[in-house]
Amino acid sequence: MPAAELKELNGECLGEGCYCLRSKPGSSGYQNKNLWLAERFTEGLKYLKVLENGRQAGFIEYTPIEFSSRAVYGENYLVIHCLWVHVTGKGYASQLIEHCLEDARQQQKAGVIAVTNPDTSWTPSSDIFIKHGFVETGRAPYGFELMVHKFGDVPDPYFPDDWEGRLETFEELTILRMPQCPFVEIAADNLTKAAEKLGLNTNTIELTNREELLKLSPTPYGIYGAVFKKTLISYHRLTVHSAMKRLKALL
Repeated sequence: MPAAELKELNGECLGEGCYCLRSKPGSSGYQNKNLWLAERFTEGLKYLKVLENGRQAGFIEYTPIEFSSRAVYGENYLVIHCLWVHVTGKGYASQLIEHCLEDARQQQKAGVIAVTNPDTSWTPSSDIFIKHGFVETGRAPYGFELMVHKFGDVPDPYFPDDWEGRLETFEELTILRMPQCPFVEIAADNLTKAAEKLGLNTNTIELTNREELLKLSPTPYGIYGAVFKKTLISYHRLTVHSAMKRLKALL
């Protein structure tokens, strides 16, 4: 049986790097993610990697809701930003979730939140969370689900309810982004290249804090969204070809 351990990333060992895009440590997305992490640890963010025989097999990232980069409201919750395991069938995802739940109990939190979506790999699916006592308490457009594990009789967290109105703000092609995910840089670059091929200008809004994200994000995902002619183009990475098809459909 391979030896597995959980290792917490912090400011002292940040040089070891995060899990995602680790094959390209010199990329701007990877570097920006590490810079972003360095500023988050003092806010209570936790980033734990599963190591199997010393090699990364998966990770979880979570933080107090008041510092979360997901568009969800609530009081005294932890929010799971990311859960990803590529070595399957060994219970690593369950181990990471249970660690988060126990951490939340130790911190006397109301519970733990996960934003899921069955239509994209950019967020986890709800199945693994249901196995650990999470229940769905809300939905948002584009397939987003609000999964919650509460520890007592406390108010439910909730999504904003003005998604359609948020899109009305953006007529020109606009990218809203935050460096919480290293793949955001690639997603934005691909969309910009597609726009250039079609002769379109791209506006970029760098979301610098949670208040901006809660106000402007077109989806619960929070850290990436592209809008054109009051229509959501994507909340995840597209190829240049796919982005061109979606943009052309609105011209």
